Amino acid sequence: MERTERFYRMEQLLRERKSVPREVFLKELEVSPATFKRDLQYLRDRFKAPIEWDTETQGYRLDPNSPQLELPGLWFSPAETYALLTMQHLLETLQPGLLTPHVKPLLDRLRAVLDKGDHSAEEVERRIHVLQQAARKAKLGHFEVVAAAVLKRKRLAIAHHNRERNEVTERTISPQHLVHYRGNWYVDAWCHKAEGVRSFALDAIRAASLLDEKAKDVPKAQLDEHFQSGYGIFAGKDVQWAKLRFTPARARWVASEDWHPKQRSRFDADGSYVLEVPYSDHRELLMDILKFGADVEVLGPASLRAKTRDQLREAVKRYLG
Repeated sequence: MERTERFYRMEQLLRERKSVPREVFLKELEVSPATFKRDLQYLRDRFKAPIEWDTETQGYRLDPNSPQLELPGLWFSPAETYALLTMQHLLETLQPGLLTPHVKPLLDRLRAVLDKGDHSAEEVERRIHVLQQAARKAKLGHFEVVAAAVLKRKRLAIAHHNRERNEVTERTISPQHLVHYRGNWYVDAWCHKAEGVRSFALDAIRAASLLDEKAKDVPKAQLDEHFQSGYGIFAGKDVQWAKLRFTPARARWVASEDWHPKQRSRFDADGSYVLEVPYSDHRELLMDILKFGADVEVLGPASLRAKTRDQLREAVKRYLG
């Protein structure tokens, strides 16, 4: 039981009974005597809770002559709030299909959960927004085929559009995972043409057909090594370390961000923030670097610094003509 929950349970017990023995608190709250003592002192000091010890009943009670105890609103954690509102958003924007008869009951249940807090579901929906940005709007016409291949462990024949080269290639892949990343869908697969693990954006798949041949299974350890070794969705085995230096002003934001589980960082004497992250494919990392403009400098490696410099030069040309 979290601390805020304990506070509300303590208040509930005090209102339900004229006197509450310490043993009842310890049993109901499932805490040690020391934790209960700290909670009680916190309520008294922080919220001016009129909780007093009654020597006659040998228990705690609320002083009837003091103002009513008011605790802060009990609600959900940030993760719970995000999950509930994201589910609600996804259900409300769902296109008609097999789930249509089930969507309204699900939405009703979600609103019932939101009503569990101190505020109505309507007020929550009106005041708290979860914005779904950066999702590409393309219709995923091949989603069902790809999902079926992933779950049935079958190979897929796909026509994939490489946006960088603006060309379509025919490939046979063995799907391993479906991944929803930054608002977009990808399939992690063994590519039989490249003879390696690759990620394909579903909105870049122009055609897909299910094959009878069994999919090649890639060991989980190999997949983890490939997809978790470097930065972003475009991973690989050849890992390099990017070293980025952010200005003191931008450091106030970037220092609290997680770019990669293995990242290394430090603050310099002038307040600059130096961040090091592993990467194997520069494309996504480069896009994230460029969005910081003059507030970041690529210190290394030289190849990434050169790519960043070239991109910035091209951008300047468009403005200086």
